[in-house]
Amino acid sequence: MSVSQVKAGDAVFGGPELVLIAGPCVIESYDSCIRHATRLADIARRAKLPFVFKSSFDKANRSSHSSYRGPGLIDGLEILARVKREAGVALLTDIHEPSQAAPTAQVVDVIQIPALLSRQTDLIDAAAKTGCAVNIKKGQFLAPWDMKAAVAKAENAGTRRIILTERGFSFGYNNLVSDMRSLVIMRRLGYPVVFDATHSAQLPGAGEGGKSSGGQREFVAPLARAAVAAGIDGIFMEVHENPDRALSDGPNSYRLDELAALLEILKRIHQVAHVAD
Repeated sequence: MSVSQVKAGDAVFGGPELVLIAGPCVIESYDSCIRHATRLADIARRAKLPFVFKSSFDKANRSSHSSYRGPGLIDGLEILARVKREAGVALLTDIHEPSQAAPTAQVVDVIQIPALLSRQTDLIDAAAKTGCAVNIKKGQFLAPWDMKAAVAKAENAGTRRIILTERGFSFGYNNLVSDMRSLVIMRRLGYPVVFDATHSAQLPGAGEGGKSSGGQREFVAPLARAAVAAGIDGIFMEVHENPDRALSDGPNSYRLDELAALLEILKRIHQVAHVAD
């Protein structure tokens, strides 16, 4: 089924190529950010996949108030702007308040609506009105067809530059399940669909006695393979050079030095799925 194409930098979601969105969960420092962006851009270039670099300037939904959140809006956007200029990458980052939309749109190519905020009308409205591409992550509490309402909010604000992302559905305590039917159902809304392979392997609130999230990194690759086979338009992965020392989402982050091999597999699966589609 054909969907609208959404351009972000040199990447085209809904086009013939699988788009890679990847980066460390949160901006840890400029040095870390540029190091990851440069290496990821090189890996994507070698795999011949369009690439969008992702990192957050503020993780406002951390499990604990004492968890590292990031450098904040002003310093974070300054770092991202520098990374974009020096590494030559397209950027995606998330916002948590409507007031963050306009300044963020001055720097990034895609504004992301976090899953836990996917029903926040004012947030979607503010992001959509910037003219930036808007990636709406499906809430862990929403059925795939419920995203029709989120899409309508963005459309009503005047944009058709919409991307939808699946990141798993709450399943019992501290667990998520990925329903591959969701990818097909959301794509029927007419917009490109991305699968978040690393957050789908997260165990929310399951680490350190509820003070942080746990994760099952070993399931990232098989979930990614299954999603690409289902016919998605992009793959989202939080990637870190040393996940065990990452300041956010380390347990479910994919190892940077293992990414190239996985992308080669995903690319081949995508080629077959695209022909079948």
